[in-house]
Amino acid sequence: MRFMKEQRHWSLGVKLMLVGAPFLLLALVSIAATLWVSWQLDGGAAAVNEAGRMRMQTYRLSLSVATEAVDVLPGQIAAFERSLETLRSGDPSRPLFMPWDDAVERQFALVESDWQRFRRSWIAQTPGSIEDLPAAAAAFVASIDKLVFHIEEHLSRWTALLHLLQMAMMALAVLSGAVLLYTGYLFVLEPVAQLKQAIKRIQEGDLGARVEPVTRDEFGTLAEGFNGMAARLQSMYRGLEVKVAEKTLELEEKRERLQNLYEVTSLVARATTLDELARGFVHSLTRIARADGVALRWSDEANQRYLMLAAEGLPSAMVEEERCVFAGKCHCGALPARTELQVIALQEAPAAKALHCVQAGFKTAISVPIRLHERPMGEVDLFYFSQAVPSAAERSLIEALTSHLASAMENLRLSALQREAAVSHERNLIARELHDSIAQSLVFLKIQVQLMQDALRADDRTRMEQVLAEIDAGVRESYGDVRELLLHFRTRTNAEDIEAALATTLRKFELQSGLGATLDMQGNGLPLSPDMQLQVLHIVQEALSNVRKHAGASHVWLDVAQQPEWRFEVRDDGCGFDQQAGAADETHVGMRIMAERAERIGAQLAVISRPGRGTSVVLTLPASARSAVGEDRPRAPAMSVQ
Repeated sequence: MRFMKEQRHWSLGVKLMLVGAPFLLLALVSIAATLWVSWQLDGGAAAVNEAGRMRMQTYRLSLSVATEAVDVLPGQIAAFERSLETLRSGDPSRPLFMPWDDAVERQFALVESDWQRFRRSWIAQTPGSIEDLPAAAAAFVASIDKLVFHIEEHLSRWTALLHLLQMAMMALAVLSGAVLLYTGYLFVLEPVAQLKQAIKRIQEGDLGARVEPVTRDEFGTLAEGFNGMAARLQSMYRGLEVKVAEKTLELEEKRERLQNLYEVTSLVARATTLDELARGFVHSLTRIARADGVALRWSDEANQRYLMLAAEGLPSAMVEEERCVFAGKCHCGALPARTELQVIALQEAPAAKALHCVQAGFKTAISVPIRLHERPMGEVDLFYFSQAVPSAAERSLIEALTSHLASAMENLRLSALQREAAVSHERNLIARELHDSIAQSLVFLKIQVQLMQDALRADDRTRMEQVLAEIDAGVRESYGDVRELLLHFRTRTNAEDIEAALATTLRKFELQSGLGATLDMQGNGLPLSPDMQLQVLHIVQEALSNVRKHAGASHVWLDVAQQPEWRFEVRDDGCGFDQQAGAADETHVGMRIMAERAERIGAQLAVISRPGRGTSVVLTLPASARSAVGEDRPRAPAMSVQ
């Protein structure tokens, strides 16, 4: 049986920990020793201070004995003995420690014996001659000084040991720093430098650069990963040129597709007629689809017949024969149910359905139905002299182009309907204006002509003069109506501000009527849309026309307020009329025309008048001030008489 011993690999963190742990342990021991020596020095210094106090206490005792101060002696003796006890036992709270050694112990015992002798001789019994007291005190103090000397000598040794420990810590710090720097360089900096050099070579294009994994730690794993990445990058780079070429070709195809879409979109926006749009589309599609021939066919409403709108690349005989194709009779007439592009192999198709195509030499036909909102509108047929199968991208492009074509043709149809509706509306407006103004005046003149004939037959000259005067007045009124209609019909929307347009209208009114007119604009509101402005001008012109015809005024005022909503008031100083009895001429066309125009734009029209005090016509626009003529909106009351 074979045993395989697994090789143990230390990680980078473990290596650095093993190198730094001994130095850390030595540093902790040195710090602990330094703290302990410092503690001992502090305690010894406190012991020296306490011994110094004993010298001072000795002199005080001597002074008390010499002066016979018996009352303070017990306290001084107790204090001296407490100092001895403190030196003997120590005081950790201060801290105070006696640095005991043989010399200190002998001298301390000597100080205690001298104290007992000094106490018996001078304090416990009646002292002898006072002259010997100073000498005895000096001898006892000398014994204490000797104790202090031995303590200080012991502390000097501790101080030397502290300095030695400090020097050892400095040496340890320098040594550990050097070892850690070397270890860091060996384990970290050198592998990083190798990796950096390999990365630089990769950046310079040398994809064969590798890192030699000299260790089995994290950097060894990193080196293996880098080598694998470099190998993968080198393998990918070998096929990069092919992929770049493929992507370039794909981008070129997309660019060409976008260019084709832009070309057809530009054609759709530029074309103004169906023939221009059909021919331009067929020409562009022939180049885009690389077809040998293209035919554009449009179906009728029942999708039973397909009419050829434009063709390119097809023989003239084929174009003549297939100008109208019935649905289902040929592959070129798509059935309404077909919704997708269809590729037709003409050589395999029945002869009856591909006669003209085969005779022209085409081998493949691609039929693309044109639909708008699921409604079939026609088809585009592409013809090729060879076998052709469009790709998915080409299918999508052709279908997108045909969708653009369907939308463009529908827009042309809608534009034509809008123009037709606009012309019809304008014609109806002209007919109504003529019927309500000129036609009524002509009816009046016809009646006057009949009265004139009656007067002629009766040879009534007085009646003839009256009828002639009425005919003259009617002709003049008809002439004025014609001029006003011409003025109305020439009024068009433009970029001119409403104030300038109103000022121009008043100037024309002054020239036609000879009356004075004043314009007063107040406020600053949002500008009116062109259609709204046109309707407002027509209503103002009609109000001025009524003033000229019926008011008998000498001056006219046009007041315009733009905030909070547009408000136009045409007032005069004419004769006015009684609103309770109805308008002066209730059947006159002016009021009806103004009311209809106000209703069309959703505005309010009010007429205020009193006999002898003139008349005011007030037009108030809606808050939105939109000129959506013909839009479906709630109709506001057109005119109210107050």
